[in-house]
Amino acid sequence: MKSKLILILIVFLAFFLRFYKITSIPPSLNWDETSIAYNAYSILKTGKDEWGEVLPLHFKSFGEYKLPAQIYASIPAIAIFGLNEFGVRITPVVYGTLTVFLLYLLVQELYRKKEISLISSFLLAISPWHIQLTRASFESSFSLFWFLLALLFLVKGLKRPRFLVVSMIPFVISVYTYNTARVFTPLFLLVYYLLNIKFLFKNFKYLAFSFLTFVILVSPIIPFVLSGDATARYKLVSITDDAGLIPRIEERRNLSKLSPIITKLIHNRYTYNTYYFSQNYLAHFSPSFLFLKGAGHHQHHVQGVGELYWFQAPFLLYGLYLLIKRKSKSLKILLPWLLLAFVPVSMTNDSIPNALRTLIVVPVYQIFTAIGIYEFIKLNKYTKIILLTTFVLFSINFYILANNLYTQYPIRYSKDWQYGNKQVVEYIKEHQDEYSLIVFSRTYGEPHIFTLFYLQYDPARFQNSKNLERFETFDWVRVLRFDRFYFPDLGDEGTKYNDVIKANKGKKILFIGKPGDFPPEAKILERINFLDGSEAFEITTN
Repeated sequence: MKSKLILILIVFLAFFLRFYKITSIPPSLNWDETSIAYNAYSILKTGKDEWGEVLPLHFKSFGEYKLPAQIYASIPAIAIFGLNEFGVRITPVVYGTLTVFLLYLLVQELYRKKEISLISSFLLAISPWHIQLTRASFESSFSLFWFLLALLFLVKGLKRPRFLVVSMIPFVISVYTYNTARVFTPLFLLVYYLLNIKFLFKNFKYLAFSFLTFVILVSPIIPFVLSGDATARYKLVSITDDAGLIPRIEERRNLSKLSPIITKLIHNRYTYNTYYFSQNYLAHFSPSFLFLKGAGHHQHHVQGVGELYWFQAPFLLYGLYLLIKRKSKSLKILLPWLLLAFVPVSMTNDSIPNALRTLIVVPVYQIFTAIGIYEFIKLNKYTKIILLTTFVLFSINFYILANNLYTQYPIRYSKDWQYGNKQVVEYIKEHQDEYSLIVFSRTYGEPHIFTLFYLQYDPARFQNSKNLERFETFDWVRVLRFDRFYFPDLGDEGTKYNDVIKANKGKKILFIGKPGDFPPEAKILERINFLDGSEAFEITTN
């Protein structure tokens, strides 16, 4: 009864840390959140996405082809609470909280020790890594939820093999949730089956059914994965990108003083890809990433703290040491989980080390830490001193996190979250009937999706807009115009303030752009600032 009460309190704490100020921290919805939400809204209202595709398995969105699970899962909350910040973010808050509960169930299934299970779930509840990525609509956190559910069934399957087949369903859903899972999940299952080959041969029919279930459920996505649309987007972030890799190789070869044969053996596509992969992979184990600074991407990490807490370091290592020393069967799950989690992201060249694409590994660190804490306290006669020291370190670390997240973060990084777009669209909504053309510069990203979202623009009307115009650049799709809205870059030649006026003689035009987009004589109707006080947008007219 006591452990159930503690678990309830942990789950409530997890919910509170994710729910508190959810509509204002992070300080605004980013373009991915608005895209996910508007496509969910479009499916809800019309059964089609923004491109007019009926119940798609891939959402073209900006041309990066979002996976479907997060979008479809967002529909119920948007239907209940509306197309707004709360309607978008309550979904990740809920599944983020449930993930904490799932970790308790999984650890209990692995070790049958309530203390370890409770500590593991508590650590995930307060995890800087997990909190940040479940306060906004990130697909990776939803993929983690499904992966943990799948693991729970997989572990149960070691005693009741029929659960092996059941586990394939959440495994497949994780693949339909986030691109990283497309690589990680099949790799994990392959290694897991190899490590448990004797058990699986004894239960071959369940293995066969599991394999067939996985393949059949994944098959609808395979043609797209093999298509040019999927590979084109991957090439933009891949370490194998010829546009960047080949020039680097040629430069090193030209500078080399070794013989031509030796030079080619050292400086070639294979050695360089291996080098960059290894460098990216090992970066995710650095103390700076894990315990001191965390990821550099401002949307993915609160900044000022590590992805894990300081106090976890010795307990984490001790827990891992004990599991290896005791040759724990759980390592057949935990080590592949840990070591394979960084493979997909290491094949990319942006935002390394990356917290978003590696979120799936977070529970492993909490499990190792929980085992270390449990065993260290159980065997050490200085329990009270250890607990007091740990509590003091945790309190300091948690205060830094809470202060950064709930007070400093939104002010410092509002620009990174495309803050100001909502305020712009609210101004547009109030004054749009006064103008025949509204020009909204795409300086900060994709203004059309914010316009659609905050105007709650009728999806059917958008899909069938006669003047809807899109264009593609570097495998990224931009909306140039629809209805009375026009989205150029006001800093480009031919689409500057005076150019637009000349091209639209006789029209009363509302302009939204960044500071410097308009001539000194332009009368500024409204200025919108980032939360740090710096100017974000200027609104003017002709």
